[in-house]
Amino acid sequence: MKTSKAVLMTSLAVLLVLSAATIVSQNAWGHGVQAQLQSRFIEIQDETFSTQSLDTGDILEVRGKLVSKVNRDLRAWISIFSESTNAGNRWEFIARDPPGNVFDIPPNGEVPYTLRVKALEPGVYHVHTQLNVASVGPGLGPGLTVFVEGDPIIKPLSVGNVVYQTVLIAIGLGISFATKPWQVI
Repeated sequence: MKTSKAVLMTSLAVLLVLSAATIVSQNAWGHGVQAQLQSRFIEIQDETFSTQSLDTGDILEVRGKLVSKVNRDLRAWISIFSESTNAGNRWEFIARDPPGNVFDIPPNGEVPYTLRVKALEPGVYHVHTQLNVASVGPGLGPGLTVFVEGDPIIKPLSVGNVVYQTVLIAIGLGISFATKPWQVI
């Protein structure tokens, strides 16, 4: 009788340990995006993508709606966030709706959006709508894995942009040297 109780208790203990081990050892798959990135102020709903595979030079269209959950106006700007294994992340914006860089989201309102981007580099990307809300921070839509094939599209570097940035850096250095902050010490 004692032996059968000992066998029963040992079997029960082994069963508990094995069941706990299978729960702990389950695989979890993800792509590195933090869980915090769905705002409690604005929700990105009905995010849809025009395609899941395209060639370089083709247009990817992302649509959805931004739903405010607060009783005040919010200023925001919208973009895409993408991750890839090849560190490419090269997209060119073709169009945004709402247009412009910054727009307002009315209290408890809905704002439909459309983003059109051109794929510039082949790769496997996980693409999300990225909404940046002033004084709140970024939020991401659910996203989709997008496959891009083809030859990379090299965009020429704008000489005007390089000159503009160089002038800004030179002005900053000039101000630093003119005010001589090291003489305070």
